[in-house]
Amino acid sequence: MSESDTESKGESETQSRSESDTGLRARLVDVGVELVAAEGVQALTLREIARRAGVSHGAPRRHFPTHRELLSAIAHRGFAELGDRVGGRAPGVTDPRRELAGLARAYLEFALDNPSMYELMFRHDLLDSGGSGLRETSLPLFAVLADLVGRVRPGADARRVAGALWANLHGIAQLWRWNSLQLATGEQEWGPLLGAVLDAHLGPRDER
Repeated sequence: MSESDTESKGESETQSRSESDTGLRARLVDVGVELVAAEGVQALTLREIARRAGVSHGAPRRHFPTHRELLSAIAHRGFAELGDRVGGRAPGVTDPRRELAGLARAYLEFALDNPSMYELMFRHDLLDSGGSGLRETSLPLFAVLADLVGRVRPGADARRVAGALWANLHGIAQLWRWNSLQLATGEQEWGPLLGAVLDAHLGPRDER
């Protein structure tokens, strides 16, 4: 075999290993996404993810040196889906209050459709939020919320009001899933509760 053939073979093997590594990384995250949906956050151990991906329990360390980094990559998928839902809300709406209501509804629908992923996304005690790109994905979503609040209430501290509104939305999602709000309020749909939250933070809607 000539020197050029040897070099070509070496480059091919290196490329194949790189593609294989990329495939393994994606597979580990795919397995994690499926596992959290089926069995919850507590099931997301490195050993179980590796077992379901069909690799040794040490293999994930090649791509995710810590458990937090793997969990963060899984949560990143959740933020991406939430971003798609929020981005696809009420196209053509120019009224910031209506747009904000659409964002809040999309947020609650995501939370109730994906309860375990939703829980993972905000478990910053488990995630590597600083070094995994989560901030670059999640903070722009909050910035959209704060911008809309500022347009509805120009004189308010938009970030503070947005934070309080977000906390209320999170509370609706959690308490509704646990059937606590249904029991306490007698409501069978969460839409009226969302309307009350928006009125509380944005002021009553101007019906003129």
